[in-house]
Parts: sequence; C-alpha cells; structure tokens
Amino acid sequence: MIAYFKEILVGFWSLLAGMAVTIRYFTKPIVTVQYPREKIAMSPKYRGYPQLVIDPETQTHRCIACEMCSRTCPSQLITVEGAKFPGEKQKRATRYIHEHYYCSLCGLCTEVCPTSALEYSQEYRLAGFSREDAVIDHLLLLQQRQKAAGLPVTPVPTDADIAAAAAAEAAAKEAKAKAAAAAKKPAEGSEVKE
Repeated sequence: MIAYFKEILVGFWSLLAGMAVTIRYFTKPIVTVQYPREKIAMSPKYRGYPQLVIDPETQTHRCIACEMCSRTCPSQLITVEGAKFPGEKQKRATRYIHEHYYCSLCGLCTEVCPTSALEYSQEYRLAGFSREDAVIDHLLLLQQRQKAAGLPVTPVPTDADIAAAAAAEAAAKEAKAKAAAAAKKPAEGSEVKE
C-alpha cells in the first residue's frame, strides 16, 4: 500500500517538474521564426552568391568588364562581356552571368575585383527546381535591387546598343588615325622641302 502512494507522489512530482519547465519556457520571448512570412537576419560574414555593389555616387554598378573575376574563378562559372560606350572613359558590363550551381563560394571573384564591384549577398533562399534557377543574371538582379531601393534603374544594353557603341568606337578610332596621318603628312612634306 505504501508503494502505491509512493508511486502516485513520484508521478505527481514528475508532472509538476514537467509543468515547471513548460511554464518557464512559456514566459520567455518567442525565438521561433515564422519562416515563409518572416525573413531571417543573417550574420554579416554570411556568404550568399556574389552580387554587384550599388555605387552610392553613381547609383549603378562599378563593373568595368575587366573579366578578372571570370579568369580567377576556379570553376569557370562567371561570364562577363562589356563594351565601351561613347562619352565614357572605361568599358561597361553589358552581360554578367554567374552560374551558381557549382560555386564553391571561395571569394576569389570578390577579392580580385579592381573596382570592388562585387560583394556577397545576404540571400539564403537559393533552392530551385531546375538548373536554370541557379543561373544568375547580375544586371537584371541589379535592376531589381535598384527598384526596391527607389533608385533610378540602370538599363541593360541591348545588342543594338552594343553594336552602335562598337561602330561609334570604330569610327572614332578611324577618325583619330586619319587625323594623325594628316598631321604626319605636312610634317613630312616640310622636312623634304628643307
């Protein structure tokens, strides 16, 4: 009979201990993140996919299409193309594609960039249903980020824009060569007369 009451007391004590744990956690603040509706804040050192930095002065990217990131990438996942547009000193990226599915996040592309045009994103939702979901067009992604920040959107050059820029650059080079040749001819003619 004593064993029976002892068993009841031990059971009641374990019930109180369990309820104490429940009540203690019930009064603490909630740490659960309602994932699809709430976005998790990542640590500053988190490495998502590389993305173009928005320059605060020009409110566009700093990429000069030097292709250093493309040459440095050990997996050869980055494709960069650029063109020099009239009135600009340096080339500008016209196509920047990053195939993220084999990226090892080594950081070489961000370290080697001479203009510091790349940084790691804080995006952690990188899953997709097909391989094409992991192919990132950084210029389109830049446009989306500019829209979200309320900045003017940098237009992505079309093939016609690139062809027109190449034709203008070729015409400028040809005019410069003709001017140099014309300047050289009178100088040679004056030397012959003497």
